[in-house]
Parts: sequence; structure tokens; C-alpha cells
Amino acid sequence: MFASLPDAGFDRVAAFYDPLSRLVYGRTLLHAQQHALVVGLPPGAPHLLVIGGGTGAVLLEILRLRPQATVVFLEASSQMLTKAQALLHSQHPTAAPQVEFQLGTENDLTGQAVFDGIITFFFLDLFEPQRLRQVVTQLNAVRRPMAPWLFADFAPPQTWWQRGLLSVMYRFFRLTTGISGRDMPPIQAELARLGLRADKQKQFFQGMVAAAVWVS
Repeated sequence: MFASLPDAGFDRVAAFYDPLSRLVYGRTLLHAQQHALVVGLPPGAPHLLVIGGGTGAVLLEILRLRPQATVVFLEASSQMLTKAQALLHSQHPTAAPQVEFQLGTENDLTGQAVFDGIITFFFLDLFEPQRLRQVVTQLNAVRRPMAPWLFADFAPPQTWWQRGLLSVMYRFFRLTTGISGRDMPPIQAELARLGLRADKQKQFFQGMVAAAVWVS
């Protein structure tokens, strides 16, 4: 959640999306993303896929850590994509040639595309289980062998207040954006099914948010 849906549904919340995230979680979600990037980005000048990157803050952190990286920024919401482009051009204009902004979903990735790292931040939680399986399978198909999968997302709730907060979030985003998920899908199980294991894990927000690097 707090990432973009694989259709135009998040166009409706693009204007207030980041303030809403900060209101609920402060900077927790950013800290989780930063952890995954710091411990998981491949060295050198990797070719990376960011899917569901929302308003683009992740791009600035990637380029700070790996100035020579090239990035495909795949986003289904045209409003989110516009915001991400504007952010990059205002904050890091010299890096604009290194980023390919693409409007679409995982279905728009060609069979020839191969990436040195896959980045999904607060994206996989949007899907119901069957759709989640399709999404991770398609993304894994464009992952170079041994390439890391950088992950930050919500963890299965452990307390009553976590269950309540997630329930409210799912109801809100189902009404406003039409996401298919109704509750937390088995993300970790699906990544493990691909033969991946979680490394360098860290929890945030009293265990409600998790970051990790999934590797072969």
C-alpha cells in the first residue's frame, strides 16, 4: 500500500498521497526503503527496475547511493509518473538521461529486459493472492540470475492495533483506487516459492513494517 496500483487508480490520490503517508507513519516508510537500498543495491552501475515507485522519492536515494545506475521506473498511474518526473528534474536534473519513465505494469516488460536488481517498495501488498503470484512470477522473469530483490512493505499484523490500522487502510484504498487486495497477502511465501530467501532484514514501526533483500 502507499505505493502505486497497476492501473490508473492511484491517479485519484496522487495529490495527497505523500502527505497522507507521512501523517500515518511519519518517516518510517522512507527509513524502511533506505535500509533496503543501503544494504541491497548492487555495486557499480546497476540496471534497476523500480515498479510502483509512486511520486519518485526512491529515485533520488538510488542515484545518491549509485550515481552511475540506470533505472526503469515503471508506474501505472500517469499522475504519479508525472510527479516522479518533475521531482527528478527539479532535484537531480543531470541524472534525467539515466532514468526511463514508463507508464504501464509488469505486463509491459519485454522478454528482452533483464535487470541487476528489482525494487518493490510498498507495492506487493496491493494484490489478492492469485494476482500476487502472477506479479512476482513476471517480475522474477526479468531478474538477472543472482540479482537481488529489494523489498520494503507491511508485515503480517501481530497486534490488535496493527490489524485495525491495516483494515482501515485496505478499506480506504479499495474505495479510492480499486485495489484487489482485501488484507495482507502471503508476500514472503510467494517470494520464497521463487527460490529466494530474505537477507539483511530489519523491522520498523513495532514490527508492522519490514525491509529485506531477497536473494537466490
